[in-house]
Amino acid sequence: MSLNGGCLCGRVRYEVSGAPFYTTACHCADCRRAAAAPYVAWFSVMRAAFRFVSGAPRDYVSSPGVVRSFCADCGTPLTYRNAALPDEIDVATASLDRPDDVPPERHTWVSQKLAWVVIADGLPQLPREGSGG
Repeated sequence: MSLNGGCLCGRVRYEVSGAPFYTTACHCADCRRAAAAPYVAWFSVMRAAFRFVSGAPRDYVSSPGVVRSFCADCGTPLTYRNAALPDEIDVATASLDRPDDVPPERHTWVSQKLAWVVIADGLPQLPREGSGG
């Protein structure tokens, strides 16, 4: 499977050559604040299967051991890396050219979800995170 994506302005582009796993919609406060969104859809891939093909994102250490990347020009959130999972990288699903190709399989951190967000898609809802990134 090959997936392509990038930021809103097009300066940063990436390619994923491996199979996505741990697809989730994260409701944690950190993801919500980093994206200024009610929740963020992510998928994980092995780091060796991910590469930036044009432009260079800016990194931000959002908490100990966590590095988020985004486009410095338009602000689009792109990736999440956790030092506890050094061989994996999480990619913001909505930054894909075709986000429908990698739908979430669960909701995580619903213990922190906004009160006005109603989850009615039938997917599992985990109070915290499950396995994976």
